Amino acid sequence: MKESLRRFKAEVFQALAHPTRIAIVEALRDGELPAGKLIEKLGLEQANASQHLAILRAKRIVVNRKAGNQVFYTLRDPVLIEVLDVLRRYFYSHLTDTLSLLEEIGDESGAIAIKAEVPAK
Repeated sequence: MKESLRRFKAEVFQALAHPTRIAIVEALRDGELPAGKLIEKLGLEQANASQHLAILRAKRIVVNRKAGNQVFYTLRDPVLIEVLDVLRRYFYSHLTDTLSLLEEIGDESGAIAIKAEVPAK
């Protein structure tokens, strides 16, 4: 069981291993969107968006439905947004640590302190 779970996790991370695919998932945070709206919202070329959506569909990250001549996409399981939110907090935590270290180095060397605001989200 452990090996199959690790393989599943690896496949999810492989599917999310491109910034455009992460952007697509984040764009679907609030629910279903038609492909055209996704493309417009993210400023993607249609062919590029199609390739990324195909990968997300193949890895069962998103599901689609057709209505007339439109294709609508939604997240298969919105819990994935929670995973991305945790990764954002992880990023900001490390960013805050790095900024604090740089401030200490600056104070010790008499250099100008670095000031930056890190979002609380």
